[in-house]
Formats: sequence, structure tokens, C-alpha cells
Amino acid sequence: MIKRIIEIESLPTLPKRTRVAAYARVSSGKDTMLNSLSTQINHYKKYIKDNQSWIFAGVYADEALTGTKEDRDEFQRLIADCRAGKIDMIITKSISRFARNTVTLLKTIRELKELKVDIYFEEQNIYTLSSEGEMILTFLATFAQEESRSVSENMKWRIKKDFEKGIIWGGNSCLGYRLKNKKLHIVPSEAETVRFIYSMYLEGFSDVLICKILDEKGISPYKTKRWNRTSLIKILTNYNYTGDLVL
Repeated sequence: MIKRIIEIESLPTLPKRTRVAAYARVSSGKDTMLNSLSTQINHYKKYIKDNQSWIFAGVYADEALTGTKEDRDEFQRLIADCRAGKIDMIITKSISRFARNTVTLLKTIRELKELKVDIYFEEQNIYTLSSEGEMILTFLATFAQEESRSVSENMKWRIKKDFEKGIIWGGNSCLGYRLKNKKLHIVPSEAETVRFIYSMYLEGFSDVLICKILDEKGISPYKTKRWNRTSLIKILTNYNYTGDLVL
């Protein structure tokens, strides 16, 4: 019996498609910034899905005050998914959007390089897995960190100048005052209540008795239904009522 050997050609190996995710961040809660974030998300969805050699792995987007902190929820979720082997490449707009702190940036990039995850920074046209990637990134990250420090110093200068003009950053309205456009404005009807409280206190009335008198007269506190020692003492110790505001 003659045995015949039939050679079966193996099927061609299909090229592996790259799982690509995008990271976006805006640094303010303003409506215009949130619209910008929404625009970035839609852009990256289309950009990744239109590339036939890529698999869309999601868009991770943070609304954060700064890129210097490591507590950005979506950023941390992105890194966790990379560790879980769900992502091959990350696309992000720029180094400053990814991280402005040199240590955080390089630590993250080096960890992702060990995981074979590439990061592409669009503005700088840099792939981190390229041979020159980390050297260039070290220089650029230093500049990004200096930019962040400069912005911080400018903001501190602005706040200080506003304080000198009596413009308040933060703070809340209280009995007798309403905070509008970063300035305290007197509410005449409530101001009479404040004066009445101080006059009784200076005459020797106890805080408990003052609360009782105010309730009997039907004078309401600013936020609660009835007067209590805590709310009254807050008024008596609030330096706003002396005409001075410590900033």
C-alpha cells in the first residue's frame, strides 16, 4: 500500500489589532471647559474607530483642577486597565494634559513601558516606546512642570491683589451679609438683628437668654428654624461683624 502525504498549508496569521485608548483632561469646572472635554471625547472615539488596525479601548476623561496630582479617578482607572492587559496604546493631546509633574510623568511612562504600553503625545509627536522617547520627554516634562509653577505663582499674585481690593476668594454668606460677585453686601433687615444680638450681649444677657428672646420675638436665624448657642456664638465671634475681614 502506497501512503500519500498531503501537505496542508496553514492559514495566514491575521495581524494583531492594537487596542487603543485615549486620555483627556480639562482643568476647570466652567461650562466652556466641560464642552471642550465633551468635544475631545467625541474626537478620540471617531479617531480611533476610523483606524482599521486599531480596536477602540475607551476614552478616559478627567475634570481636574490640576495635572500635578495623582488622584485623578479616570487617570487611575486608565493605568489600572493597562496593568490588567486591556490596552496596548494610549493617545493623549499633550504632555501637560497627561501630567505636569516630572516625577509622576516619568514614573508612569516607565511602568507602562515595562507593560509594553505605548503613549502617543499628539502635540509633541512622540511615542514613548521609541528609542528617543524618554530622553525628549525628560526635557519637555521639566518645561511643563515649570509652566505649572508659573501659573500657580500668577494665580497667587492675582488673589493677593484682589484681597487688597476687598475682593473675596471663597467664603460664605452669613446673617446680615450676602456674598455677591466676591464682595460682602449688607442686608439691612438682618443687620438690625445682628446689632440687637450684640447690644443684648454687651448688656450682660447670657447666650441662652438671647436665644430665647430672639425666638419669642419671631426673629429667625439665617439657616436654622430656631436659635441655639452654637449659631449665636458663631455670630458673636465672627470678625466680619467688627468691620474687618482677614484675608
